[in-house]
Amino acid sequence: MSITTEAEKSGIQRTSDAVAITLKKMREYAKPGISTKELDEYGGKLLSEMGARSAPFLTYAFPGHTCISINEEAAHGLPSADKILKNGDLVNIDVSAELDGYWADNGGSFVLGDDIHGHGKLIAASKSILKKAIGQIKGGVKISDIGNLIETEAKKAGYIVIKNLTGHGIGRSLHEEPHEIANFRDRFNTKRFKKNSVVAIETFISTHSTIADTQPDGWTLVGNKGGFVAQHEHTIMVTDGEPVIFTLENGIWD
Repeated sequence: MSITTEAEKSGIQRTSDAVAITLKKMREYAKPGISTKELDEYGGKLLSEMGARSAPFLTYAFPGHTCISINEEAAHGLPSADKILKNGDLVNIDVSAELDGYWADNGGSFVLGDDIHGHGKLIAASKSILKKAIGQIKGGVKISDIGNLIETEAKKAGYIVIKNLTGHGIGRSLHEEPHEIANFRDRFNTKRFKKNSVVAIETFISTHSTIADTQPDGWTLVGNKGGFVAQHEHTIMVTDGEPVIFTLENGIWD
């Protein structure tokens, strides 16, 4: 989507506030002993109270309001009454929604409770790389150059990237042009970021895997070589200077 009016910008901001606040409150609500289904239902209630509707449910009939991935799960984890959160878990929550015809997306990984398994360094790398990447985005910048930055920074930190999970355009639907904002230098992608466009930028920083494979449930993604993945995501508007970060309320950089 390309923003052409203040009304459109305000619309994206309202939806972004809904997903950002939901993500933040879900992170605060999460505690050892509750199921991912309970956490997801809490997130669904928050979205509903703000007039928003789950984007993965609307778009893909996803069996949940949000995606909640735990430990070895890289993305698109199914909320389940059988998945009970434990101290030290690596948890990723991805919240996207529609409100009044506008769509926004955000996500973040965190350690639940004490970092007994040492996931903190991976999470910190994902956060800082996302911040650095977004800071370099402006109209005319090559999408592949941002992918190169993400992969280069990941390698500097001792990690690699998931190559088949990407950021994307957003605004009037969940996934729009550009459909692939990769975490590596895709030399075949000659597209550039366009001023006033709305995009969801996300990192997928990995310890061992480069590909995320779909599991038998048809949704959950797990790395092809095991290990762990941290993801962080903001919805932004591209400008000639500093991007507008619509989902800043989620507090993933706090």
